[in-house]
Amino acid sequence: MRVANAVKALEILSDNDVIWCQSMAATPYKLLHGLAEVALQRNNMTLLQLHTEHSEVLADPALQGHLRQRAFFVGKSTRPAVQQGLADYVPIFLSEIPKLFRSGEQPVDVALIQVSPPDAHGNCSLGISVEATRAALQVAKKVIAWVNPKMPRTHGDSFIHVSRIDRYFEEAAALPLHRQPQQDDVTRRIGERVAELIDDGDCLQMGIGAIPDATLACLGNHRDLGIHTEMFSDGVLPLVESGVINNARKHKHRGRIVTTFAMGSQKLYDFVDDNPQVAFLDVEYTNDTAVIRQNKQVMAINSALQVDLSGQVCADSIGTQVYSGVGGQMDFVRGASLSEGGRSVIALPATARGGSVSRISSLLAPGAGVVTTRAHVHYIVTEYGVANLRARSLTERAEALIQVAAPQFREALARAARDDWGLAVKV
Repeated sequence: MRVANAVKALEILSDNDVIWCQSMAATPYKLLHGLAEVALQRNNMTLLQLHTEHSEVLADPALQGHLRQRAFFVGKSTRPAVQQGLADYVPIFLSEIPKLFRSGEQPVDVALIQVSPPDAHGNCSLGISVEATRAALQVAKKVIAWVNPKMPRTHGDSFIHVSRIDRYFEEAAALPLHRQPQQDDVTRRIGERVAELIDDGDCLQMGIGAIPDATLACLGNHRDLGIHTEMFSDGVLPLVESGVINNARKHKHRGRIVTTFAMGSQKLYDFVDDNPQVAFLDVEYTNDTAVIRQNKQVMAINSALQVDLSGQVCADSIGTQVYSGVGGQMDFVRGASLSEGGRSVIALPATARGGSVSRISSLLAPGAGVVTTRAHVHYIVTEYGVANLRARSLTERAEALIQVAAPQFREALARAARDDWGLAVKV
C-alpha cells in the first residue's frame, strides 16, 4: 500500500518488533528518521543493521526502552552509541548473518529497505546494497520500503516484487556518496608494494579507502584482472574502462564483476545502473569460501588497525573500543588461501597518531579483537616493505614484521620480542 511519507509507512510497527535495516549506501535513511519519531510510541523494539549512513538520530538517549540498535558492523553513525553503551555490537562474519535469518536463530519481524521504482513487471531493485537484506526479506513478516527514483536498478539477487511490500512511500533523494580519500606518500608507497604482489589474471577482492585506491591506481599495465569482492568503489572504474579489469580469466561468473554492495561517487552508481556486467549477490554466497576458492589466483586485499609480532591481526577495535566490525576479512583471507594460486594481503600504515605509535606492536592492545588469526595471515604490507608470514616460525615472523615497522620503533620491538615472546630475533 502506498502512503504519503515515512512516518505513515512505519505506523504498522508493533512493540517488541525486531527490525532489519538495509545498510551501506542504500541505507533507507528517510525511514530511519521516521523511525526515531514512531519509536517513541512503541516499546522494546530492536534495529538490526550493518554500517548505516545518516542514522545518527537513532543514538538519541530518549529512545532507550523504545528502540535499541544492534549492529553487526559499526560505522561513523553508530560508533558513538556503541562506545557509550547505547547500542550493541555483535562480532560475526558477514557471511554468517543471512544464515542467522534463514535458520530462524535471529528472528526478523520487519525489513526496512530502499528500492528503485518498479519496472514494467512490478520488480523493484535493492540497488547498490544486497548484503544480508535478501535473506531478511525472505523471512520478514512485514516489508516497508522507501521507493527512490535515484536508486540504480542493479542485476543479480537485488529484485523484490512490489506485491511483497506491505507499505511504501516514494520520494526522490540523493544517495550517500563516499568521496575518494586523498592520497599521500604513505598510501602511495603501500599501494605500490601491494600492486607488486598482483599478477596478471588475478581475481581481486578489496575494500574501500586510500590503500585500495592507491593499489588500483598502480595496476594500469596489468592484464585480465577479475573482481569477486564484498564491495567495490570508484578505484575500479578506470581499470574497467581501460580493459585491465575484464573478468576474462574467472572460472566463476566469467565476464562479470561480482559484489554484494558498492559505495562511492555518482559516477559509480551510474556505472552499475542497469549494467548486466555487475552482479549484486547475496553475501552468504559472495563471501562463501567454497565459492571464492573456485576462482584461481584470488588476491584478497584488506586492512588492519594493529598487528602483533606473531601475526595476529586486529581490524575491528582499538583496544576495547569497537571501531568497525569483523566483516568479510576472514571470509576472503581463507577463500584466497584455498584458491589455486591465491594469496592474501593485510595492508596498513606503519604508524598512527602522527607517527607516535607503531601499528606493528609486540602485543595487541588489551581487549583488541583478533579478526584474522596468525594461522591465516599471509602478507603484511606497510610503506616500509612486505613481510611474508606464510609457514614462518614465530621468530621468523617477528623478524619480518620488525623490518616493515617504522625505523624508529624497530629497536624497541626487537627488545619486546625477547622480553614478551622469548624470541632471539635478528634485526
